[in-house]
Amino acid sequence: MRQWRQRRRLSQLDLALAADVSARHVSLVETGKSRPSAEMVLRLAAQLDVPLRERNRLLLAAGFAPRYEERPLDGDALGAARDAVARVLRAHEPYPAVVIDRRWNVVMTNRSVDPFFADVDPELLRPPVNMVRLGLDPRGFASRLVNLADVRAVFRARLSRSLAAAPDPGLTALYEELLAPGDEETADVSVESDVVLPMVFRMGGRELRLFSTITTFGTPMDITLDEVAIESYYPADEETASWFSAPASAPASALASAPRIRPNE
Repeated sequence: MRQWRQRRRLSQLDLALAADVSARHVSLVETGKSRPSAEMVLRLAAQLDVPLRERNRLLLAAGFAPRYEERPLDGDALGAARDAVARVLRAHEPYPAVVIDRRWNVVMTNRSVDPFFADVDPELLRPPVNMVRLGLDPRGFASRLVNLADVRAVFRARLSRSLAAAPDPGLTALYEELLAPGDEETADVSVESDVVLPMVFRMGGRELRLFSTITTFGTPMDITLDEVAIESYYPADEETASWFSAPASAPASALASAPRIRPNE
Protein backbone atom coordinates (compact mmCIF):
# COMPACT_ATOMS: atom_id res chain seq x y z
CA MET A 1 0.00 0.00 0.00
CA ARG A 2 2.87 2.35 0.80
CA GLN A 3 4.43 1.69 -2.60
CA TRP A 4 1.21 2.58 -4.37
CA ARG A 5 0.80 5.74 -2.30
CA GLN A 6 4.35 6.84 -3.03
CA ARG A 7 3.89 6.00 -6.70
CA ARG A 8 0.91 8.38 -6.75
CA ARG A 9 3.02 10.99 -4.93
CA LEU A 10 0.59 11.32 -2.04
CA SER A 11 1.35 11.75 1.63
CA GLN A 12 -0.38 9.65 4.25
CA LEU A 13 -2.47 12.70 5.10
CA ASP A 14 -3.45 13.17 1.43
CA LEU A 15 -4.62 9.57 1.21
CA ALA A 16 -6.39 9.75 4.57
CA LEU A 17 -8.36 12.83 3.56
CA ALA A 18 -9.34 11.32 0.21
CA ALA A 19 -10.46 8.06 1.83
CA ASP A 20 -12.12 9.79 4.82
CA VAL A 21 -9.98 8.01 7.42
CA SER A 22 -7.32 9.21 9.84
CA ALA A 23 -3.70 9.58 8.81
CA ARG A 24 -2.79 7.46 11.82
CA HIS A 25 -4.91 4.61 10.51
CA VAL A 26 -3.20 4.81 7.10
CA SER A 27 0.15 4.66 8.87
CA LEU A 28 -0.88 1.64 10.94
CA VAL A 29 -2.12 -0.17 7.83
CA GLU A 30 1.10 0.49 5.93
CA THR A 31 3.32 -0.69 8.78
CA GLY A 32 1.23 -3.78 9.44
CA LYS A 33 0.32 -2.70 12.98
CA SER A 34 -3.37 -2.68 12.10
CA ARG A 35 -5.20 -5.34 10.14
CA PRO A 36 -7.58 -3.51 7.81
CA SER A 37 -10.91 -4.91 6.69
CA ALA A 38 -11.32 -5.93 3.07
CA GLU A 39 -13.54 -2.89 2.58
CA MET A 40 -10.82 -0.59 3.91
CA VAL A 41 -8.23 -2.15 1.59
CA LEU A 42 -10.52 -1.56 -1.37
CA ARG A 43 -11.37 1.98 -0.24
CA LEU A 44 -7.71 2.96 -0.05
CA ALA A 45 -6.94 1.15 -3.33
CA ALA A 46 -9.74 3.01 -5.09
CA GLN A 47 -8.37 6.38 -3.96
CA LEU A 48 -4.96 5.34 -5.26
CA ASP A 49 -6.44 4.22 -8.59
CA VAL A 50 -4.88 0.79 -8.18
CA PRO A 51 -5.70 -1.57 -11.10
CA LEU A 52 -8.06 -4.43 -10.28
CA ARG A 53 -5.33 -7.05 -10.72
CA GLU A 54 -3.24 -5.28 -8.06
CA ARG A 55 -6.24 -4.80 -5.78
CA ASN A 56 -6.53 -8.58 -5.65
CA ARG A 57 -2.89 -8.75 -4.57
CA LEU A 58 -3.48 -6.18 -1.84
CA LEU A 59 -6.43 -8.21 -0.58
CA LEU A 60 -4.31 -11.37 -0.50
CA ALA A 61 -1.56 -9.52 1.38
CA ALA A 62 -4.16 -8.47 3.97
CA GLY A 63 -5.41 -12.05 4.32
CA PHE A 64 -8.55 -11.87 2.19
CA ALA A 65 -9.71 -13.66 -0.92
CA PRO A 66 -9.51 -11.82 -4.25
CA ARG A 67 -12.65 -9.93 -5.26
CA TYR A 68 -12.14 -9.51 -9.00
CA GLU A 69 -12.33 -12.26 -11.59
CA GLU A 70 -10.29 -12.48 -14.77
CA ARG A 71 -12.44 -14.08 -17.44
CA PRO A 72 -11.56 -14.50 -21.14
CA LEU A 73 -13.09 -11.96 -23.47
CA ASP A 74 -14.24 -14.76 -25.77
CA GLY A 75 -15.99 -16.62 -22.94
CA ASP A 76 -19.71 -16.74 -22.17
CA ALA A 77 -19.38 -14.69 -18.97
CA LEU A 78 -18.24 -11.59 -20.86
CA GLY A 79 -20.56 -12.10 -23.81
CA ALA A 80 -22.45 -8.84 -23.28
CA ALA A 81 -19.27 -6.80 -22.93
CA ARG A 82 -17.72 -8.50 -25.96
CA ASP A 83 -20.82 -7.76 -28.04
CA ALA A 84 -20.68 -4.12 -26.96
CA VAL A 85 -17.03 -3.87 -28.01
CA ALA A 86 -17.83 -5.58 -31.31
CA ARG A 87 -20.55 -3.02 -32.00
CA VAL A 88 -18.11 -0.19 -31.35
CA LEU A 89 -15.56 -1.75 -33.71
CA ARG A 90 -18.14 -2.35 -36.40
CA ALA A 91 -19.61 1.15 -36.10
CA HIS A 92 -16.16 2.65 -36.64
CA GLU A 93 -15.75 1.12 -40.08
CA PRO A 94 -14.60 1.97 -42.72
CA TYR A 95 -11.86 3.27 -40.41
CA PRO A 96 -9.62 0.82 -38.54
CA ALA A 97 -9.95 0.04 -34.83
CA VAL A 98 -8.25 -2.45 -32.55
CA VAL A 99 -8.68 -3.66 -28.98
CA ILE A 100 -5.44 -3.97 -27.02
CA ASP A 101 -4.67 -5.37 -23.57
CA ARG A 102 -2.38 -3.95 -20.88
CA ARG A 103 0.72 -5.19 -22.72
CA TRP A 104 -0.43 -3.76 -26.06
CA ASN A 105 -1.31 -7.16 -27.47
CA VAL A 106 -4.09 -7.04 -30.06
CA VAL A 107 -7.23 -8.73 -28.73
CA MET A 108 -9.86 -7.80 -31.35
CA THR A 109 -9.96 -5.87 -34.62
CA ASN A 110 -12.48 -4.71 -37.15
CA ARG A 111 -12.15 -5.60 -40.84
CA SER A 112 -10.71 -2.24 -41.79
CA VAL A 113 -7.30 -3.15 -40.36
CA ASP A 114 -6.84 -5.85 -43.01
CA PRO A 115 -5.24 -3.63 -45.69
CA PHE A 116 -2.64 -2.52 -43.13
CA PHE A 117 -1.85 -6.08 -42.07
CA ALA A 118 -1.66 -7.35 -45.65
CA ASP A 119 2.08 -6.73 -46.13
CA VAL A 120 3.18 -7.53 -42.59
CA ASP A 121 5.60 -10.42 -42.11
CA PRO A 122 3.52 -13.44 -40.99
CA GLU A 123 5.92 -13.93 -38.09
CA LEU A 124 4.66 -10.69 -36.52
CA LEU A 125 1.05 -11.83 -36.91
CA ARG A 126 1.50 -14.94 -34.80
CA PRO A 127 -0.26 -14.61 -31.44
CA PRO A 128 0.21 -12.59 -29.43
CA VAL A 129 0.25 -9.79 -32.02
CA ASN A 130 1.83 -6.83 -30.27
CA MET A 131 0.91 -3.35 -31.46
CA VAL A 132 4.18 -1.73 -30.41
CA ARG A 133 6.31 -4.38 -32.08
CA LEU A 134 4.08 -4.25 -35.14
CA GLY A 135 4.51 -0.49 -35.36
CA LEU A 136 8.26 -0.33 -34.87
CA ASP A 137 9.54 -3.45 -36.61
CA PRO A 138 10.67 -2.94 -40.26
CA ARG A 139 8.80 -6.16 -41.10
CA GLY A 140 5.64 -4.52 -39.78
CA PHE A 141 4.64 -0.89 -40.16
CA ALA A 142 8.04 0.76 -39.64
CA SER A 143 9.05 0.55 -43.28
CA ARG A 144 5.80 2.30 -44.26
CA LEU A 145 5.75 5.00 -41.59
CA VAL A 146 6.92 8.33 -42.95
CA ASN A 147 7.24 9.81 -39.44
CA LEU A 148 8.63 6.76 -37.67
CA ALA A 149 10.69 8.81 -35.19
CA ASP A 150 7.59 10.70 -34.04
CA VAL A 151 5.57 7.51 -33.71
CA ARG A 152 8.33 5.87 -31.69
CA ALA A 153 8.38 8.90 -29.38
CA VAL A 154 4.62 8.59 -28.91
CA PHE A 155 4.93 4.90 -28.04
CA ARG A 156 7.70 5.74 -25.59
CA ALA A 157 5.56 8.40 -23.88
CA ARG A 158 2.50 6.14 -23.65
CA LEU A 159 4.37 3.12 -22.30
CA SER A 160 6.21 5.31 -19.81
CA ARG A 161 2.87 6.58 -18.50
CA SER A 162 1.50 3.04 -18.32
CA LEU A 163 4.51 1.82 -16.36
CA ALA A 164 4.33 4.80 -14.01
CA ALA A 165 0.66 4.06 -13.36
CA ALA A 166 1.07 0.30 -12.86
CA PRO A 167 4.46 -1.46 -13.22
CA ASP A 168 4.34 -4.66 -15.23
CA PRO A 169 7.27 -7.00 -16.02
CA GLY A 170 6.00 -7.83 -19.51
CA LEU A 171 5.50 -4.18 -20.42
CA THR A 172 8.88 -3.30 -18.95
CA ALA A 173 10.54 -5.95 -21.13
CA LEU A 174 8.74 -4.59 -24.20
CA TYR A 175 9.88 -1.06 -23.39
CA GLU A 176 13.49 -2.11 -22.90
CA GLU A 177 13.45 -4.14 -26.11
CA LEU A 178 12.01 -1.50 -28.41
CA LEU A 179 11.95 1.89 -26.73
CA ALA A 180 14.82 2.19 -24.26
CA PRO A 181 16.50 5.65 -24.38
CA GLY A 182 19.70 5.97 -26.33
CA ASP A 183 18.35 5.33 -29.81
CA GLU A 184 20.09 7.95 -31.95
CA GLU A 185 17.12 8.14 -34.28
CA THR A 186 14.83 9.43 -31.54
CA ALA A 187 17.28 10.98 -29.07
CA ASP A 188 16.25 14.51 -30.03
CA VAL A 189 12.59 13.81 -30.74
CA SER A 190 10.02 15.14 -28.30
CA VAL A 191 6.27 14.93 -28.66
CA GLU A 192 4.25 17.71 -27.06
CA SER A 193 0.97 15.89 -27.63
CA ASP A 194 0.40 12.28 -28.60
CA VAL A 195 -3.32 12.94 -28.97
CA VAL A 196 -3.27 14.84 -32.26
CA LEU A 197 0.03 13.68 -33.74
CA PRO A 198 -0.81 11.84 -36.98
CA MET A 199 0.78 8.61 -38.14
CA VAL A 200 1.70 8.97 -41.79
CA PHE A 201 1.54 5.67 -43.73
CA ARG A 202 2.68 4.92 -47.26
CA MET A 203 -0.07 2.81 -48.82
CA GLY A 204 -0.26 2.03 -52.51
CA GLY A 205 1.75 5.07 -53.57
CA ARG A 206 -0.24 7.43 -51.31
CA GLU A 207 0.38 8.89 -47.89
CA LEU A 208 -2.38 8.31 -45.36
CA ARG A 209 -2.49 10.49 -42.27
CA LEU A 210 -4.24 9.00 -39.23
CA PHE A 211 -4.72 9.99 -35.62
CA SER A 212 -6.21 7.85 -32.87
CA THR A 213 -8.31 7.99 -29.73
CA ILE A 214 -8.43 5.48 -26.88
CA THR A 215 -11.61 4.29 -25.15
CA THR A 216 -11.72 2.28 -21.92
CA PHE A 217 -14.47 0.81 -19.74
CA GLY A 218 -15.59 3.33 -17.13
CA THR A 219 -16.29 1.14 -14.09
CA PRO A 220 -15.14 -2.41 -14.88
CA MET A 221 -15.53 -5.15 -12.28
CA ASP A 222 -13.55 -7.73 -14.23
CA ILE A 223 -9.77 -7.68 -14.63
CA THR A 224 -9.97 -8.36 -18.37
CA LEU A 225 -12.28 -5.40 -18.94
CA ASP A 226 -10.15 -3.22 -16.68
CA GLU A 227 -7.11 -3.88 -18.83
CA VAL A 228 -8.43 -3.57 -22.39
CA ALA A 229 -8.75 -0.42 -24.46
CA ILE A 230 -10.20 0.35 -27.88
CA GLU A 231 -7.88 2.35 -30.13
CA SER A 232 -9.84 3.94 -32.96
CA TYR A 233 -8.11 5.54 -35.93
CA TYR A 234 -9.47 8.51 -37.89
CA PRO A 235 -8.41 10.23 -41.11
CA ALA A 236 -6.48 13.43 -40.44
CA ASP A 237 -7.24 14.97 -43.85
CA GLU A 238 -9.71 14.71 -46.72
CA GLU A 239 -7.35 12.72 -48.94
CA THR A 240 -7.06 10.02 -46.32
CA ALA A 241 -10.82 10.01 -45.74
CA SER A 242 -11.44 9.52 -49.46
CA TRP A 243 -9.03 6.54 -49.51
CA PHE A 244 -11.06 4.79 -46.84
CA SER A 245 -14.34 5.51 -48.59
CA ALA A 246 -13.09 4.04 -51.87
CA PRO A 247 -14.27 0.45 -52.51
CA ALA A 248 -10.71 -0.76 -53.14
CA SER A 249 -9.46 0.31 -49.71
CA ALA A 250 -11.08 -2.62 -47.90
CA PRO A 251 -12.69 -5.99 -48.65
CA ALA A 252 -16.17 -5.69 -50.13
CA SER A 253 -17.62 -7.61 -47.19
CA ALA A 254 -15.99 -5.42 -44.57
CA LEU A 255 -19.06 -3.55 -43.42
CA ALA A 256 -21.09 -6.72 -43.11
CA SER A 257 -18.45 -8.76 -41.30
CA ALA A 258 -18.16 -9.12 -37.56
CA PRO A 259 -15.06 -7.96 -35.71
CA ARG A 260 -12.60 -10.75 -34.98
CA ILE A 261 -11.13 -11.88 -31.72
CA ARG A 262 -7.46 -12.49 -32.24
CA PRO A 263 -6.14 -15.06 -29.74
CA ASN A 264 -3.17 -14.01 -27.63
CA GLU A 265 -1.92 -17.51 -26.95
